[in-house]
Amino acid sequence: MTRRSRRPGRLLALGALAFGLTVTLGATLPAAPAGAAGTPTPRTGFETSHGTRWTSQPEEQAFLAAVDRASARVRVDRIGTTEQGRPLRLVRIGAPAPERPAGVRRGNSVLLICAQHGDEPSGREACLSTVRDLAYARDRATRRFLERTSVLVVPTANPDGRAANIRGNADGKDINRDHLALRTAEARAVATVLRDYRPDSVLDLHEYDAVVPYYTKDLLSLWPRNPNTAEAVHHESGVLAGEFVGPAVRNAGFSTGVYGIWTDPETGEPVKQVAGDGQERILRNTVGVKGSLGLLVETRINPLTAAEQADPALNNRRRVDSQLAAVKGAFDFSGRHRARVEAATATARLAGYADHGPVYLGGADNAPPTDAQTLSDPPCAYRLDAAQLARIEDALALHGLVWRPDPAGGAVVPLRQSLRGLVPLLLDQRAGYHLAVAMPTDDCRA
Repeated sequence: MTRRSRRPGRLLALGALAFGLTVTLGATLPAAPAGAAGTPTPRTGFETSHGTRWTSQPEEQAFLAAVDRASARVRVDRIGTTEQGRPLRLVRIGAPAPERPAGVRRGNSVLLICAQHGDEPSGREACLSTVRDLAYARDRATRRFLERTSVLVVPTANPDGRAANIRGNADGKDINRDHLALRTAEARAVATVLRDYRPDSVLDLHEYDAVVPYYTKDLLSLWPRNPNTAEAVHHESGVLAGEFVGPAVRNAGFSTGVYGIWTDPETGEPVKQVAGDGQERILRNTVGVKGSLGLLVETRINPLTAAEQADPALNNRRRVDSQLAAVKGAFDFSGRHRARVEAATATARLAGYADHGPVYLGGADNAPPTDAQTLSDPPCAYRLDAAQLARIEDALALHGLVWRPDPAGGAVVPLRQSLRGLVPLLLDQRAGYHLAVAMPTDDCRA
């Protein structure tokens, strides 16, 4: 049995987006809030240098502390520590700010993950200024948005990599290939946020290297391709990409395309796919399997125009501004499609309790799983022995999976749970990135 190929909805030219959130581009800053007379509005190192350099980590710490002090909408928490001792932070923004994980669910919630790859800094700059703009905005539209939407931000998901300007973390691990195994402190922190807050939408901000003339757009995006993503979640992720983020980026004056697909510069037709598959260990796919909408955005690092080549700061500002435009589109989507999104994510998370239908161990929405990659009749559960459980128990808990003790030792992990599609990906020997080779069992009473 194979799953039919699914693609996002058709692109709609929406024209100028009218939701009106105060997410600024370039060096424009929001007005100071009432009661803050004489207090300077916080600015990032990137902003004060007009894009000639990236914000340092001490500057980020001071910036977030200033925003936290100045705005009752904001909470900044430490959610982990890197190998080199740097803090991993989560910023929570709402009106009022959520007090605890359970309090984040006043409706729709959006999570921004920034700088998973340390040598891709523009998304981090967009996230930092977005935190400040949402915290300080006084316009009615933003206040109304934050009353019904919680915004969660991990501004620097890889602080050690950012400090060294390298892709991986201090151990050379690619965090964006660790969202199943959770062996890195950075991926564990992200998993904790996904488990505790269960965001409806996740925007993962990255950068890419251009390949002239086939791969040169200012900003590319891609939804979850993993075939275990629920139909409605997949569809709404496509709408997010094609009907909101794409038009918002184009309306800001930038070019857009699909990540991982080279296109003919004359015809716009696909030439070949070079990235962007359905790997479940990549964040945009992991969140889809977990029932959240996901979108990867990638801005082009390379300066291609003569002006950008002559002025690196101009190129840096383009990179950040295109990321900000994508964030603006994502917020517009959340505001307009709130009910549809909440229905899609709730349905996806409840479907696992029915314990019905196939689970896919490979494939993608544009490369349907083969019969060998399809569990047409999945087992009721997987049995772990005591040694296996001891080895992966922390990862299971971080994912939010449930299991019960096995009388013979170890544990039984049932498929009948919210994260049903995740269980075989972690425990079946045929899965590409399994954590253990567990024993399938059809004895649901075990």
